[in-house]
Amino acid sequence: MSATDKVFAGSVPKLYDEYLVPLIFSVYADDLARRVAALSPSDLLEIAAGTGAVTRAVAALLPAGVRYTATDLNEPMLAVAKQRQGEDPRMTWRQADALTLPFDDSVFDVVCCQFGAMFFPDRSQGYAEAKRVLKPTGTYLFSVWDRIEDNVFADDATTTLGKMFPDNPPRFMARTPHGYHDKAVIKADLERGGFKDISIETLTATSCGPSAEYVAIAYCQGTPLRGEIEARDANKLEAATDAVAETIRKRHGSGPVEAKIQALVITARP
Repeated sequence: MSATDKVFAGSVPKLYDEYLVPLIFSVYADDLARRVAALSPSDLLEIAAGTGAVTRAVAALLPAGVRYTATDLNEPMLAVAKQRQGEDPRMTWRQADALTLPFDDSVFDVVCCQFGAMFFPDRSQGYAEAKRVLKPTGTYLFSVWDRIEDNVFADDATTTLGKMFPDNPPRFMARTPHGYHDKAVIKADLERGGFKDISIETLTATSCGPSAEYVAIAYCQGTPLRGEIEARDANKLEAATDAVAETIRKRHGSGPVEAKIQALVITARP
């Protein structure tokens, strides 16, 4: 993983929340929220909350009196999440590193994390921290993206940008969001982190956007892919976005577009 893969700064958090969350995150946030709510936690921790897609979905299903702590490494992302959630006495917001969580042992009934584990520099350490702060009967619920070939718009964008910058193709999407999908590796990492009861489910859904342009903005300007494009040519962000939009338009149509997305949802217990 490149050092820039975790940089969500400038206009990226706002565009991420406005474009990418409805495009690919919301359907999985709703699924994870239902799984969390079914466990009826009293104390819940969310790791890598981002701009709050899961936070909003989970909070809508939980009763009054629940203690819900939402964390993220990136303050600008967390600021968007807090603003979107609004005043909620159940919520505590905290900047935190998943590898060194600032909480006591055995505090939470459930720890959840949507599409954050791919960004952990040391995944086993991140899982060990989740286990440490879980109660002995607690549950860790998290998701990661499946391979990029099963996430069509991300693959379209990556292929197009590879042709535009053949000498140094921007590979953020393939390298990090879609770079951690081997079930055997995930299970082994969890076992090193101290988990024993592990299940991994493949969940396929459909990504829907109002236009090819919308999808292109989501990927090229609402993710760290933007920084990769600008690092290659600071003047080509719009051209790159247009090129991705054209590819999607040719493949999926000039009106509303849709394509396959696929993720892995993991349930782990000590």
